[in-house]
Amino acid sequence: MKHVLAILVENKPGVLSRVAGLFSRRGFNIDNIAVGETVAPGISRMTITVEGSEKLVEQVIKQLHKLINVIKVSNLSKESSVMRELLLIKVNAEVGYRSDIQQIVETFRGKVVDVSPESMVIEVTGDEEKLEAIKLLLQHYGIREIARTGKVALLRGAAITREG
Repeated sequence: MKHVLAILVENKPGVLSRVAGLFSRRGFNIDNIAVGETVAPGISRMTITVEGSEKLVEQVIKQLHKLINVIKVSNLSKESSVMRELLLIKVNAEVGYRSDIQQIVETFRGKVVDVSPESMVIEVTGDEEKLEAIKLLLQHYGIREIARTGKVALLRGAAITREG
């Protein structure tokens, strides 16, 4: 089962390395990770997606709590939350196919963010299934390159992930 963990940490050198090292020592492969500032000065939020049993992930969460600079750990997989990823995809785009590609992009509520004589760069946000679906449709035109973020997630409604 995939688990999405939100980890609030002090924004200090070496914190990312310590957190990633803990996952590695426990034999977990991090599927994706996104890190960024929060509204609180000096605090960053890590969103990590990892696959494993409930029991093993609970052990990792306990170990994360013991790390210096870790403030709070939440398993967002157990909560009602909004999760999104960003996909940038560069496809071959001969002049005769551009309108077809544009129609696919519009269907997925994406944006064309760059056009050159041979290619287009498309930006799409959404859940994993949406990104895989547009990627599958664009393969027909020839995918040149892909860049993809990890999941970012927030709790739904008024609930927020807080310190302590």
